[in-house]
Amino acid sequence: MESESESGAAADTPPLETLSFHGDEEIIEVVELDPGPPDPADDLAQEMEDVDFEEEEEEEEGNDEGWVLEPQEGVVGSMEGPDDSEVTFALHSASVFCVSLDPKTNTLAVTGGEDDKAFVWRLGDGELLFECAGHKDSVTCAGFSHDSTLVATGDMSGLLKVWQVDTKEEVWSFEAGDLEWMEWHPRAPVLLAGTADGNTWMWKVPNGDCKTFQGPNCPATCGRVLPDGKRAVVGYEDGTIRIWDLKQGNPIHVLKGTEGHQGPLTCVATNQDGSLILTGSVDCQAKLVSATTGKVVGVFRPETVASQPSLGEGEESESNSVESLGFCSVMPLAAVGYLDGTLAIYDLSTQTLRHQCQHQSGIVQLLWEAGTAVVYTCSLDGVVRLWDARTGRLLTDYRGHTAEILDFALSKDASLVVTTSGDHKAKVFCVQRPDR
Repeated sequence: MESESESGAAADTPPLETLSFHGDEEIIEVVELDPGPPDPADDLAQEMEDVDFEEEEEEEEGNDEGWVLEPQEGVVGSMEGPDDSEVTFALHSASVFCVSLDPKTNTLAVTGGEDDKAFVWRLGDGELLFECAGHKDSVTCAGFSHDSTLVATGDMSGLLKVWQVDTKEEVWSFEAGDLEWMEWHPRAPVLLAGTADGNTWMWKVPNGDCKTFQGPNCPATCGRVLPDGKRAVVGYEDGTIRIWDLKQGNPIHVLKGTEGHQGPLTCVATNQDGSLILTGSVDCQAKLVSATTGKVVGVFRPETVASQPSLGEGEESESNSVESLGFCSVMPLAAVGYLDGTLAIYDLSTQTLRHQCQHQSGIVQLLWEAGTAVVYTCSLDGVVRLWDARTGRLLTDYRGHTAEILDFALSKDASLVVTTSGDHKAKVFCVQRPDR
């Protein structure tokens, strides 16, 4: 695959209207975000006439052996206690690493685990829809396409597979390098992934047209497609950050040295309109970056480690790192979760620490509830917690896992939280809040 050097980024690159792929004359139109009536998104699917995109209408027979509505007995673990969950999915035989919900209906989940298996199942009753078979290594990435018609699974060895949800058939597979992250394009049947060789890959599914974006000679540890669908931000193990032009294939901005991080990147997020990017690293810093200029406009660091000396190149903090971060959609706030259990709420307008919420164990991931100032966290103690970012107050928590939570997802209406854990289970919690 051809790629352009970092110096080849043209400042006068015209606005992108399409994503183009090598080896094929087809073009995918990317629809701009627009609060008004959307442009015909069906044009994206029309490029794929050989795939049936109709919604599933018939109920399929499931396997009810994979779910229970009551707490499990005889589960070995150190966190025994009440189970607040409504549904437990128990078909995995090892740690469950990842979960994603279908974006269209929020009625299906896909989970992947250390048992080399991935399953698509119903949230309402835990009924198995189908198994995504054929992986030979831990499944660490899984997700549905923007229209919920396709589901992708990826394992640590770099084997990626895509399944058509309504027919339950595998429609595409590819073997890349060791997999670091995977994400669907927000409005097209296009899959992106980062690998340990530093490459970021982009495929049109299912015909497999491919493009690569060559980073430094180190893993591309995290990535996110910007909301405009035309750019992607990728973080690397050497602390550098690149904002890629998905059509031209060149980096628009490269942040390195003092502009980048002093250790491997762990996570990246964008705000709702894509104007700001937040990056996190094992160097304990979260950097606020302008997506337009590529300049760092703010640096956040927890007060608990503010007095530590700066880390040298390639050094990692022994006690702490940024594990997850995100933007509030209704207030100028950002949340950063740290391995030492600190949830920091920062005010973006003043770039000051607003609240510091302490957990008893490390934070694994955080998510903002859409349309509110509520932050959800999951942590190594197996508990999901809801925090009011305006006051820093703990609203409620949900328990039921007997080991650490490794991933979680939130339904669009924030009525359900779905968690995966080292106890080999995935659980569905119904969120009830008196303030809503």
